[in-house]
Amino acid sequence: MKELLKELILIDSSTKDGANQAVEFCKQWLIEHELQPNLIENNGYKMLVCEIGEGDKTIVFNGHVDVVSGKKEQFVPVEKNGRIYARGAADMKAGVAAMMAAMKELQHQKLGVKIQLQIVSDEEIGGKNCTGYLVENEYRGDFVISSEPTQLGIALQAKGVLRLEVEVSGKSAHGSRPWEGDNAIVKAYRVYEKLLDLPFTKESSEFYQAPSINLAIISGGEVFNKVPDHCVMSIDIRYLPGQDPDSIVKQIEGISDGRVTVGLKGIPVATKQDDPFIAQLKPVLEKHIAGEAVIFCQHGAADTQYFASHGIPAVEFGPSGGNWHGDDEFVELESIEKYKDILIDYVKTY
Repeated sequence: MKELLKELILIDSSTKDGANQAVEFCKQWLIEHELQPNLIENNGYKMLVCEIGEGDKTIVFNGHVDVVSGKKEQFVPVEKNGRIYARGAADMKAGVAAMMAAMKELQHQKLGVKIQLQIVSDEEIGGKNCTGYLVENEYRGDFVISSEPTQLGIALQAKGVLRLEVEVSGKSAHGSRPWEGDNAIVKAYRVYEKLLDLPFTKESSEFYQAPSINLAIISGGEVFNKVPDHCVMSIDIRYLPGQDPDSIVKQIEGISDGRVTVGLKGIPVATKQDDPFIAQLKPVLEKHIAGEAVIFCQHGAADTQYFASHGIPAVEFGPSGGNWHGDDEFVELESIEKYKDILIDYVKTY
């Protein structure tokens, strides 16, 4: 499994072609280990599905092999002090390698449940072309484990994503006489300040103190000596389970006389603590870690959102690591082995 991970890391999958190559590599590895993956392509993005076992229920193992960009040397794995340092080591090629190894070990055993492995290539850019496509084409299952790095904790929930642009108009004038104009950038920022005080920003839930709001991009102005008459703010809002994104948009429209355009809307994940699948996973995890399972929630979104949109319980649950998307990304080797064993033992409880 460690060698499988290293070979996966050596593929620079920060591009579409590289991510497709990584999927092809996984397909070939599975075939060489007597499994029968099915390669699927949508909008030029490749993914694979591989199924074993039998029974009335299906558990989905979902993982992505695409990664964010990195320096050239980050695609050469470095093993040091029980860790592997590399781009994608934690997020999330370690989880994918563990799931593949688990499929290999489970394939000849009598299982009371179906296991469907999904390996996709576009999670880092939203996941719509792969996991989104699979879910819409009935590759769903009854419970989903996404092997994002979670320090072997179970992430039950995730905030929804609402990306929008607020367009603000002003009036141009000579830069030396700003009082004769109406500065669109200043107007836009005042809208942003009002946005931070809207009712939806004051709401909380069991796991979250508040939504997350990031003023990601502000575009306006042309030259120094002209009052800008146009400005666009790009805002990334991560809203809570139970909040209505359409209501959030209406609240924002109510404080701006400009146009509000929604670019992306992803629903939250809100898997319940008392879900039967969680109740079955928790004791297996606690046995392997010799302690109480950590149950928590994510601020960011993952491909679990596509399953949640169909009412399917889904969690992020994966190996331990750190600094993903950073320069010193790493995964703990011991946690990968432990994670694989947890997956295997969990499947055997059915």
